Amino acid sequence: MVLDTTEERHDMARYGPDHKRETRRRLLDTASRRFKTDGFDGSGIATLVSDAGLTNGAFYGHFASKDALIAEVLAEQLAHQAEQLESAPAGHDSLAAFIGDYLSPAHRDDRAGGCPSAALLDEVGREALAAREAYTTGAARLVAAVAGHVAAAVDVPADEATSRAIGVLSLLVGALQSARAVTDPTLSEHVLAAARTHALSLATAPAPTPEAS
Repeated sequence: MVLDTTEERHDMARYGPDHKRETRRRLLDTASRRFKTDGFDGSGIATLVSDAGLTNGAFYGHFASKDALIAEVLAEQLAHQAEQLESAPAGHDSLAAFIGDYLSPAHRDDRAGGCPSAALLDEVGREALAAREAYTTGAARLVAAVAGHVAAAVDVPADEATSRAIGVLSLLVGALQSARAVTDPTLSEHVLAAARTHALSLATAPAPTPEAS
C-alpha cells in the first residue's frame, strides 16, 4: 500500500520535482550498497531510509514497496554494467580489461560498490517476479554486450559468441564469490588469477577449424 502522508505532500510541494529526483537517486544509491552488503532480507525499510536520510513516509513517496525498490536497483545496476561494455571499443582489449577489472582484488574487496550478481544472485531467485524479471532483462543485455566483444575479437557465429559470453560471465561471478568466501589470502588471489586466465581464454580462443575430409 502506498503511504501518502500530509508531510510527504508538503515536502513535494516545498522542494519541487528536482528535489524528488535527487532524493530518489540517493535512495537508489544507498539501497544498492546496503543490499549488496547485507542482502535483501537483511535490509529493512527502516535501515534503507536511514541510510538515505529519509523517513518511512518519504520512502513510500518514491516506491510502492521494498520489492519495487529491489527490482529497480537490479535493473539499474545491470544496465550500468552493460552500458560500460557497450561504450567500450569492441574487441579483445576491452574484453581483457573487463575481465581484469571484474576479477581484481579491488573489486573483490568492494562488495558494496561491486557487481550485483556476485553479491546477490543466490537471493534473486527467491525474490518476487518483478525482481527476477528485472534481473533477467539486465542479464540478457549484459550477455549480449559481452557477446558483441567476443564476436569482434574472434570470427565465430553469433550463437557461439553468445555461448562464450554466458560461460565467461558465469565464470566471473562464481570466481569472485569464491575469492570473497575463502579466508586464505593467497588462495583468494590464486582464484582470481586463474579465473582471469581461463575467462579470457574462453572468450578469445580461435574458432575451431573444420577437419579436412
